[in-house]
Amino acid sequence: MDAFVLEYSPRTGEVSTSALAQCWNMAFERCSPVRQFASYRGQTNFPGWWWMATTGDHVGHESWLERDHLIVLDADPDVIGVAAQPFWIHWRDEDGRLRRHAPDFFARTRDGGAVVIDVRADERIAARDAEAFEATGRACAAVGWSYRRVGALDAVLSANLRWLSGYRHPRCLRSGLAAELLAVFAEPTKLLAGASVVGEPIVVLPTLFHLLWSQRLVIDLSSAILGPSTLVSSR
Repeated sequence: MDAFVLEYSPRTGEVSTSALAQCWNMAFERCSPVRQFASYRGQTNFPGWWWMATTGDHVGHESWLERDHLIVLDADPDVIGVAAQPFWIHWRDEDGRLRRHAPDFFARTRDGGAVVIDVRADERIAARDAEAFEATGRACAAVGWSYRRVGALDAVLSANLRWLSGYRHPRCLRSGLAAELLAVFAEPTKLLAGASVVGEPIVVLPTLFHLLWSQRLVIDLSSAILGPSTLVSSR
């Protein structure tokens, strides 16, 4: 563990460098990115900022694939904080050369745990990238963090989450309608039929979609694209 050193930037803008053994309990989910998100004419990736309903903050991403994984984190009720490019991790490779790597995301979970995430499509992992991911995994294991290297999402899951994310803001929730919907879907019921029991669908559906986003109502997100006949039930 002492072989790994982290360089990070608290929100104050200061840059700190510490051995992983000394700073592993830092609130990295509240740190600023350690490097800029590149934006230039002709680039093929699409950087941007995702507004996290979980925290009310914006989190940067460098591609649509990273954005899709941010949506997954935002929709996860066990995640309470996320930061992009949270730190540089420094180490020496087997040949003694200094290496560094900035993971894409750091997520804090409700139980106090931590998840470090690298987003890279399988076909875009070069040998040097694989070495960096392996070293990052070892560093995380040394302090009890989870580590994930994730690639392309299931297309159906991604499409459903992107749709529901459009209703993630609390303004979409009407508490009176929510209570009625939870009662209607106490038993599995088709989406549009259940919404129609409560009221005019154009009025009811934003609250229904918000409840699905927050997982107070549930569907099988991976089996089929969300539609009028999707079976919905309360938790």
